[in-house]
Amino acid sequence: MSASLNAVATATNATIAAAAQGPACAEPLAVLGRDVTVPLVTGGEVTYAALDYAASAPALQRVWDDVAAYAPYYGSVHRGAGYLSQLSTDLFEQSRVTVAEFLDCRPSDQVVFTRSTTDSLNLLAAVLPAGCQVFVFETEHHASLLPWTNAQVSYLDAPRTPDEAVAILERALADRDPSPGSSSWGDPKGPALVCVTGASNVTGELWPVKELTAAAHAHGARIVLDAAQLAPHHPVSVRDLDVDWVAFSGHKLYAPFGSGVLAGRADWLQAADPYLAGGGASRKVSRREDGGVDVEWHTTAARHEAGSPNVIGVYSIASACRALTEAGFENLVAREQRLVARVREGLASVPQVKVLSLFGDDAPRVGVISFVVDGWNSSHFAAALSAEYGIGVRDGLFCAHPLVRTLLGSEPQAQGECGAPEAAPGERSLNAIRVSFGAGTPDEHVDRFVRAVRELVADGAKWQYHTEEGRCVPLRGTAALRAARRA
Repeated sequence: MSASLNAVATATNATIAAAAQGPACAEPLAVLGRDVTVPLVTGGEVTYAALDYAASAPALQRVWDDVAAYAPYYGSVHRGAGYLSQLSTDLFEQSRVTVAEFLDCRPSDQVVFTRSTTDSLNLLAAVLPAGCQVFVFETEHHASLLPWTNAQVSYLDAPRTPDEAVAILERALADRDPSPGSSSWGDPKGPALVCVTGASNVTGELWPVKELTAAAHAHGARIVLDAAQLAPHHPVSVRDLDVDWVAFSGHKLYAPFGSGVLAGRADWLQAADPYLAGGGASRKVSRREDGGVDVEWHTTAARHEAGSPNVIGVYSIASACRALTEAGFENLVAREQRLVARVREGLASVPQVKVLSLFGDDAPRVGVISFVVDGWNSSHFAAALSAEYGIGVRDGLFCAHPLVRTLLGSEPQAQGECGAPEAAPGERSLNAIRVSFGAGTPDEHVDRFVRAVRELVADGAKWQYHTEEGRCVPLRGTAALRAARRA
């Protein structure tokens, strides 16, 4: 890295390093928006409690500061002769090294920058060898569940224990049929891929990734880890887990600038045509005598990074990786688990609350918890948390419809109630509430959340709500105010 680039990259490191030492590690990391206030329908304002980290985590202050320090030096990468272009190219490629170190990649692995986890898994789906069979649990996020349209896909039933997950996968792989003419990848049954999450975006439960990887490899299959919910909460070691690929998003890793990562083995990536065709992916293009063109594609990660790269997004991911590493994952995990325990204990004290789980109460999990409340539609409850307490959570099916429907199969919700989602004919209207948090969450936010749940269950909402464009929102105007006063 050049001296000038090093100065840019470390412009804020002195204050960051000082903040990460000693007892401060027990405090939440500084994030943008921590002092934002929002109005309450009942009057006044309150500091916003952002408890929707599983959708998009707030930007770390460190990431924002690093990006701001680099922004004046922004330039196009890889092909520019100017100083800023060369500096930006150095920064872009150094970010690739930083991400590889963060993931503890193998020396031969490639780090490809994408737009998101969804983009990463669609990229992998596009480069699958002919005849590849894909195995994916129905419990996956849609980003992991849906991209495999050009492959033979086996959707596996939801397991109820980690051991059952491994057993289901082993049976499915042992029973798979050979793929004719596709044994060139080292297995007589042809290539196969397993896709599995590291931590559920619905229940927060950790999946037995290492054991699933061993099962996949024992049956000649490869495995890709969806680490969108795992990487922000736990260290991820490609080498230790022995996964073939890992995918995650910057916007869940405190770097919401539109970039993601696919890291892992290079052979399938190099053997396939580029995910997107265009500049950057092509090494050489020439006209043929018949009027067409011949293209020689890159064999590096650039093969699947056509177009002008999102340098800001890539650098922000690298900045977040450094910040989390320097803060110490051991400290971050310990603090988050303390918050998880407080929330779970608080919810357990309210008999009307049912926490959703596949693997049971004792299963290890990250700071993602979904639940339903007897007598409440989940959208109505989430709207009241926001409007009356300044707490942002998520309601719905969380882009994991099969999983949530499995978990809520016996929990019908009233049709026509405020915010009740539309159901297909013959189906129940189902949705849940999800609270999620992480390295930037203050203790006060989870305490306020638990208190609000207790008050809403005991006393009901203080305001009237109605459905507007499919969402449950506070009723505005004098009628609502009069109703609130009478309540």
